[in-house]
Amino acid sequence: MAMFTKVTLYTDRDGRAKWREEELPLADGTPQAMLSAVFPSAGYQLRHSPVGFRSPWHCTPRPQWVFILGGEMEIGLQDGSTRVFKPGEHFFSADVLPEGASFDSKVHGHWSAQRGKRPLVTLFVKV
Repeated sequence: MAMFTKVTLYTDRDGRAKWREEELPLADGTPQAMLSAVFPSAGYQLRHSPVGFRSPWHCTPRPQWVFILGGEMEIGLQDGSTRVFKPGEHFFSADVLPEGASFDSKVHGHWSAQRGKRPLVTLFVKV
């Protein structure tokens, strides 16, 4: 069976952002066009970030898919690691503030930044 790799940015039990990957089955469709189950969504938003953009530390307000349409996006975590996403790549951003917590930029969240010579263009699909 064909599989789709879902890359997820999530908040671990310690309140820190981390990455994980999971395989989603593509069990529907035809051999030429394998499909996943239909997942709910609540709208989408487009963003253009100029060359040099870098966000402050933040948590995702609510889970959303992030698809890179143009340019490159770098995500930095509290442990000092970074990951770069290029056009056609994606991740599921579920790095939300733990319930009852007050945001602490030394513990919670991640930052994002435009990388390379082209502006960053992203598509956010809200869930």
